[in-house]
Amino acid sequence: MSALAFGDTLAIAAGAGALVATLALVFGLTRDRRVAARIKTVSGPGRDRSRKNIRADSPPPRDAALRLMRGVVGRAAGAPGRGRKQIVLKLAQAGWRSKDAVIVYLFFRLFLPAAGAAIAGVLFYLLNAFDLAPGARLMAVVGGALGGFLAPGVFLKNLIDKRRAKIRKSLPDALDLMVICTEAGLSLDATFKRVAGEISAASKTMADELTLVSSELSFLAERKQAFDNLRQRVPLRQIQALCSTLVQTEKFGTPLAQALRVLASELRDERMLRAEEKAARLPAIMTIPLIIFILPALFVVVMGPAALSIMDSFIMR
Repeated sequence: MSALAFGDTLAIAAGAGALVATLALVFGLTRDRRVAARIKTVSGPGRDRSRKNIRADSPPPRDAALRLMRGVVGRAAGAPGRGRKQIVLKLAQAGWRSKDAVIVYLFFRLFLPAAGAAIAGVLFYLLNAFDLAPGARLMAVVGGALGGFLAPGVFLKNLIDKRRAKIRKSLPDALDLMVICTEAGLSLDATFKRVAGEISAASKTMADELTLVSSELSFLAERKQAFDNLRQRVPLRQIQALCSTLVQTEKFGTPLAQALRVLASELRDERMLRAEEKAARLPAIMTIPLIIFILPALFVVVMGPAALSIMDSFIMR
């Protein structure tokens, strides 16, 4: 089989697979809406109660989509294994702790490579875009499939990085509130719960993590396990230091308020140093935009009148 025939076969197969998956997803998302619209059309104005009962009994489109994704993914979502544990941990680090998050993530890991290959096949084989060679078309189809396979991981990593940045930024303020609560006589469980309620307006991400830690401290047999879970969900050096401090105070009975005050002061100084470092890098970063965008406009403003005067003098002569 020649390279062209193999590329055509691969593109057709990828396009057919992506088309079937897309039609199944669209049908699962829109079927209930079409049924509800049909019921609304044939039912009269005096049958509002029956219409409400039918709408209450029919599943929402989100549930239908989840059932469809669960059917496509199959047993891979519930199969125990190291890979699934890593996926669950990554989703928890991104803030997705729902039991359906693994199903949605695995579905897009399966669907997007077929969609990417199908789009590349239609673009480069059917539409003959850019008039590429057969080998280049085949590489484009493979690249589309590879891009679709890597896209969920890249998207998840960006969410994790943004979440860590938000937690790093709001952690010193949360520690200050924890110091105030512990000095007021609150227990550690009540401190986490109260700080989560107070800081929710400034940082919902931090409030979410503190609420989860408070809940785990209440029902877990070992309190150290709650701090270990926090370490896994938020693998930041600052969070590691906080968990170590809390474990030491629980184990040795050292004053919690004093330890938290020292840690909060260190984190605040570190945040200030990070801001000063960014400010020190600003002149070097602004050099290229200054040369490209500002200096040409400045030359036009300064030398424009002189150039016009010289042109007028030559015209007068």
